[in-house]
Amino acid sequence: MQKHIHHRKQYDTGLLTEELAGTDPIRLFARWLEQAESAGVPEPHAMTLATNGALGPSARIVLLRTVDPRGFTFYTNYNSRKAMDLEHDARAALLFFWPQIERQVRVEGVIAKVEAEESDAYFASRPRESRIGAWASDQSRPVESRDALDDRYVRWKDRFGADDVPRPAHWGGYRVHPTRIEFWQGRPDRLHDRLLFLFHAQERTWERVRLQP
Repeated sequence: MQKHIHHRKQYDTGLLTEELAGTDPIRLFARWLEQAESAGVPEPHAMTLATNGALGPSARIVLLRTVDPRGFTFYTNYNSRKAMDLEHDARAALLFFWPQIERQVRVEGVIAKVEAEESDAYFASRPRESRIGAWASDQSRPVESRDALDDRYVRWKDRFGADDVPRPAHWGGYRVHPTRIEFWQGRPDRLHDRLLFLFHAQERTWERVRLQP
């Protein structure tokens, strides 16, 4: 069975000029993220994380937790498939898509674990139930049933009782240190705006290039 998709949408809510973009892609990203939040975009911090592991390429949605000049940080189980992929190949790509404001951002770079103290601080800020869940779930591993997973959670909850729930050693953060960041703004007639920022490590500077759509 073949299904043809004929949907067409005219993009006309904004534009992206070099003057509007500036020369710092992290500042531009932070501004776009704030605008996505203000526009009511559902889950504006959600991003596709693409990796390349021993089983080949893979992608999934994760949540951005911090962004600063060092890069884009998220947290996960260090025994998960994504973590195994990153052990195999430390390169990663991120994609943010905010259709309500007709924008997307592509990030490519090298990934590394954040410092343990940073992971500890973020883990401590999570709801208690989520912290228990980090102990209960062997992420990406098979489980007999949903009931079995719920039983594991209950056992860990009982084990901690009223005590604090510390960060397990198998859970923590990753930071994507970007080498390429591309900003895409939908424009009429498919003549979209695309500005690419390339990081030059030796000079510690960003180069801005306009790409054809």
